[in-house]
Amino acid sequence: MGPSVGVIIVNYRTAKLVIDCLRSLEQEVAASSATRVVVVDNASGDGSPEHLSEAIRTNGWSHWASVLPLAVNGGFSAGNNAGIRLLREGPVEPDWFWLLNPDTVVHPGALAALVERGQSEPKAGIVGSRLEDPDGTPQHSVFRFHALLTELDGALRLGVFSKLIRPRALVLPHPSRACTAEWVSGASLLVRRELLDEVGLLDDGYFLYYEEVDFCLRAARARWQCWHEPTSRVVHLVGKSTGVDPSAIVRRVPPYVLESRRRYFVKNHGFLYAALADAVWVMGHLAWRLRMWLQRRPTRSAPHVLRDFLGHSVWMRGARG
Repeated sequence: MGPSVGVIIVNYRTAKLVIDCLRSLEQEVAASSATRVVVVDNASGDGSPEHLSEAIRTNGWSHWASVLPLAVNGGFSAGNNAGIRLLREGPVEPDWFWLLNPDTVVHPGALAALVERGQSEPKAGIVGSRLEDPDGTPQHSVFRFHALLTELDGALRLGVFSKLIRPRALVLPHPSRACTAEWVSGASLLVRRELLDEVGLLDDGYFLYYEEVDFCLRAARARWQCWHEPTSRVVHLVGKSTGVDPSAIVRRVPPYVLESRRRYFVKNHGFLYAALADAVWVMGHLAWRLRMWLQRRPTRSAPHVLRDFLGHSVWMRGARG
């Protein structure tokens, strides 16, 4: 028998997406009898647990999938942690834990490719998949850690500057071969059990966003490697589970995104660095707005983004998480 895998899918009012994801996992489970799936329902309040349990029963998935309903929606990290704890308390503790978004559809062999990469690299604590659009177009899945330059680059939106800092840019090109990375997308994330033993679970203080960045940084500081495996292909329906689609500006940035950003910088780099990161972002954003005004071009950004950013900055909120 090969390595055992526990799969965790966190649902919040996306039962239909989860069922599609489970259906795509049938072949992965058939290829490994040591795979178990738990769907954690984050207090959806829309009948999701019953709907999911019925789908699991009628599709004959009960021998490998189950539903864990939670009374409180504690966010993505808390939901995944609840699933991990349940799997670890089972008769056979998994060797690997696969954190999988509900808005994903798994290509055949995706799980086997992740596990194979992890097994072949003794220091690989985390392995991420190649994420794709439904038409196969690759999504950005491999990144460097957030820093002052990346904050300025994201706010400034100036191609010349982006080219100058390319060696330290946040987003890396789409790798064609397996490679190490500073962090990978949490939409499809395989985690080694020994890494959890050493650094602990995800940080419950993040409601949504930045939790995988924080976790990968903790792993790196404990000298574990983070890998990207492009032969593990997963379709990611961006924004379908969160309602936040970065490619389309349709509404204000949710407060929890800005809260998570502040928590990440304060927790991992200290208050002064976080304050400087905020200042750099504000300066970059103001410079971008001035450039748009001088060029008489529309400023396409989320409504009230500067006001909201300042309201959740360390200057206004301090260092509290």
